Amino acid sequence: MNSKQKTATLQWSCIAESLNNKGYAIIPEFFSAEECDSLANLYNNPTLYRKTVVMERHRFGLGEYKYFTYPLPEVIASVRQEIYPYLSAIANTWMKALNINTMFPKQLEQLHEQCRTNNQLKPTVLILKYGKGGFNTLHQDLYGDVYFPLQTVVMLTQPETDYTGGEFVLTEQVPKAQSKAIVLKPNKGDMLIFTTNFRPAKSSKGYYRAAMRHGVSEVQSGKRMAMGIIFHDAVT
Repeated sequence: MNSKQKTATLQWSCIAESLNNKGYAIIPEFFSAEECDSLANLYNNPTLYRKTVVMERHRFGLGEYKYFTYPLPEVIASVRQEIYPYLSAIANTWMKALNINTMFPKQLEQLHEQCRTNNQLKPTVLILKYGKGGFNTLHQDLYGDVYFPLQTVVMLTQPETDYTGGEFVLTEQVPKAQSKAIVLKPNKGDMLIFTTNFRPAKSSKGYYRAAMRHGVSEVQSGKRMAMGIIFHDAVT
């Protein structure tokens, strides 16, 4: 089953409901173990990447990640292109609920045209690697004035087998209260879809922006690898 067929068979109404209510949704076993291993092995091919970031140098955490260059590997480009239209429909319902005067285009290439107009030309898809003690501080992946409000991460290694600790952490700012923490442990091959910066949350007065950030808790042992698929490009 190719990525187009696989994406079309997903239960998008359930995914949308989870994103609306929680700001995230998990798609189990989107990639096979063999596909994950192949993606993880791409980390060792320097010709595929435009930039390597050592996280501790920038106080981002402890670990390393690499941004792919264009053209992306076919399997990644295909998934990114096929999943985007479903997410853009969800994103547009969010904009409408929040009375934000923004509508996202139906196709990924149209979003990239908007990015190019704003000098956002650099791909943002990346692979991240953490060893023992590695972590990622809470952040948002915006990269410029044009940004898409949903993104995904695919786990390339298995918790409790390849590594311990290293949970995926989301925080949500609750009005007039402390932030709420959400801790997730997706399995190898699972795709986690989550908000880039906020989700619409309902109150007695309507919807408001619930600001969210994401990060990774400290890896206690082993090696944790993941691939992040971000749909907008970065400022040049």
